[in-house]
Amino acid sequence: MSGEQRREKMLNVLRTAGHPVPGAKLAQMFAVSRQVVVQDVALLRAEKQEIISTCRGYMMRQDLPCQRIFKVRHSDEEMEEELNLYVDFGGTVEDEFVYHRIYNVIRVEMGLKSRREIKDYMEKLKSGRSKSLKDVTSGFHYHTVTAESEEILDQIQKELQEKGFLAELRDYEPIDFWKEENYTKG
Repeated sequence: MSGEQRREKMLNVLRTAGHPVPGAKLAQMFAVSRQVVVQDVALLRAEKQEIISTCRGYMMRQDLPCQRIFKVRHSDEEMEEELNLYVDFGGTVEDEFVYHRIYNVIRVEMGLKSRREIKDYMEKLKSGRSKSLKDVTSGFHYHTVTAESEEILDQIQKELQEKGFLAELRDYEPIDFWKEENYTKG
């Protein structure tokens, strides 16, 4: 079987599984090493296949109809832990935004789907050239997180609460953050 044929079959497995498939299982199914699976996934992603990595394996990013906005607050040292929490449960951190009393909503897209992407993001922040949006609002910020089910979002919320990352909404914060007049893309 050629590499191209293997990748096509791998895509079919991921599309029909309905749950994350561990890389070791894919390696076993196609009689290749785990490293070959990692390389195949990278090639498929380069072809614009939306494969996401979770702590339980690979899965296709299908229309993720479920999304939730979490208001959080944490220290700089806890940032990586907070972001990893989302992806470990199978969520995607779509953005970060702040509600500023003068500037309204300031939003940046993130699209973080894996620990590797989070590590790259953290390295950029640590380089000192830029800071997180949370720094302009005393640490308070929001993330829009998407997932394949409300149950996953419930698990994420429960874990955020247990870790002490969830923050309470205030009266002055808008209910609909996404009205066009309420935000500025960063």
